[in-house]
Amino acid sequence: MRLLIVTPAPKGSRKGNRITADRWARLLRQLGHRVETTEAFRDQPCDVLIGLHARKSAASIRSYRAQRPDGRLLVVLTGTDLYHDLPQSRAAQHSIELADRLVVLQARAVDALPRGLRSKARVIVQSAIGPTSRPSPRKDVFEVCVVGHLRPVKDPFRTALATRRLPPESQISVSHLGAALDPGMARRASDEMLRNPRYHWLGDLPHAQALRVLARSRVLVNSSKMEGGANAICEALACGVPVLSSRIAGSIGLLGEDYPGYFEVGDTLELAALLRRFESDAAFREQLKSRCRDLARIVEPKRELAAWRRLLTEL
Repeated sequence: MRLLIVTPAPKGSRKGNRITADRWARLLRQLGHRVETTEAFRDQPCDVLIGLHARKSAASIRSYRAQRPDGRLLVVLTGTDLYHDLPQSRAAQHSIELADRLVVLQARAVDALPRGLRSKARVIVQSAIGPTSRPSPRKDVFEVCVVGHLRPVKDPFRTALATRRLPPESQISVSHLGAALDPGMARRASDEMLRNPRYHWLGDLPHAQALRVLARSRVLVNSSKMEGGANAICEALACGVPVLSSRIAGSIGLLGEDYPGYFEVGDTLELAALLRRFESDAAFREQLKSRCRDLARIVEPKRELAAWRRLLTEL
């Protein structure tokens, strides 16, 4: 089939939407489909339109349905869609009404949909592959990784603030990977490095290099206020790196309701206590490692490939 993926992020962008769209294009070509990725639908020939982001791609979704009333339409829902736009944006609501199927990235996302539309939803967890050989952890520090662009929704400095609360004997050091999307965030990251010797902002590294930093780290911290299904968590699972995460639906849908590594959104003291416990309590460390080893199966590429094959067969 001819598949057209519409994403609001332009070609070459390092934003998550574009990275996801490009990765899916490669994956769907493995299934034998012809795939094009674009920023907007302009009457391109296709059998299936895959609209990434219900609100930001709403114009393309409407145009496609108007011009191709019998065409197949998938809408992929991001965290912003699910937990911010859908309750208040008529454009986002109209997109999911027009769709033949809705793609969500973790199981709890279905609960955020209107009841009458939940039967359209299909859960496809993003797959990830770790480095062929996992690098050894640093011995000079207890390295903690934060992955995510410096955006308010990511609460990007929560881990840095938590490390200020650690005792002097702690060896924790934070490696933060991600671009500053505005000058103010860049200044704040630079200021934090000057006043907090535990915090190191490494910027927007190439993916292979970033993956090696993640893979050598002792733990990933995901402090987001909302996520559709964080790719950083999927990559951590693939790398065998345990996770500490804010207690949000997007993480619970991947890690499970009873996962022991959660802290409340924005709770600096609770995160500091978790970090200190993870560093000093070997039994707790092994508990999280064991849970994440068990969860690694959900991010296997063959599972994601099979899920896309089933969905496209439905259409």
